[in-house]
Amino acid sequence: MIERFQQALPHGITLSCRAAGERGRPVLMFLHGFPEAAFVWDALLEHFSRPENGGYRCVAPNLRGYEKSSQPVEVKDYRAKYLVQDIAALIQSEGAPLECLVAHDWGGAVAWNLANQLPQLTRKLAIVNSPHPGTFLRELKSNPKQQAASAYMNFLIRPDAEHLLRENDYRRLWKFFIGESGATWLTDAVKQQYREVWDASLTGGCNYYRASPVRPPSPEDPGAAGITLPHEMLTVSLPTLVLWAMDDAALPPELIDGLDEYIPDLTLERVEGATHWIIHERPQFVAQRLANFLGRPRISTPAVHRRAAT
Repeated sequence: MIERFQQALPHGITLSCRAAGERGRPVLMFLHGFPEAAFVWDALLEHFSRPENGGYRCVAPNLRGYEKSSQPVEVKDYRAKYLVQDIAALIQSEGAPLECLVAHDWGGAVAWNLANQLPQLTRKLAIVNSPHPGTFLRELKSNPKQQAASAYMNFLIRPDAEHLLRENDYRRLWKFFIGESGATWLTDAVKQQYREVWDASLTGGCNYYRASPVRPPSPEDPGAAGITLPHEMLTVSLPTLVLWAMDDAALPPELIDGLDEYIPDLTLERVEGATHWIIHERPQFVAQRLANFLGRPRISTPAVHRRAAT
């Protein structure tokens, strides 16, 4: 059973959340991406809240700007430091450090930063197709393939992006999902869930892109080419699982090359035949890999664990 609640945070932001499992149990927290919302995690919330699957307290917030969460008007209020502040406060509201922070797409951008800045708030980190800031900057600066794959970012910062995305019953957004895979998971019921989110909060999602300089360079804007981050801002000391769907059109596999330079305790799994929307496509697979990771004890020496999935 999915519980819905509004969590007021000390700094004036309220996050609308979905949850399963009893308060006081070990906590898993799930962060969604664009153009999604917290509901995409429902199957995993219910799965991991069951006693036979760990009996966790599972929480998935709608990030600021989404659904019924606070929607600041100013673009600057969607900068990374404020997004991290939201999730740190939400973790603390649950009363205990997380067992694991699980994140996809833009949620992963928040999670990478939180894991670097506030590692004491979670025991483990699990990332699903969300580029590490170090490898993402590298590829956006130097790889024409990644620059072309991320060209949509420069569309989403346009002042008329929301208007264009809403045209013809969100035609552009449905195309974004379907791509070449057909997206059989995109049923009429799931479409309606997305419509309700987009009707309420599409500007917030676009503001994430407007607030971030991490995008392909353009004649008007240096984008990623103008950013240099020190290594210490990119390292993650937590045990980290990265699941990478290899058919992600926006995030090519080059983004996982060199991850072990930033993450000493890394479990990296390449998933063949899956796209950026792997959480919809293969929820049981994601649940199984996450369960394996949750059961793995922390190691005392740096190591990288790799395997391919089919």
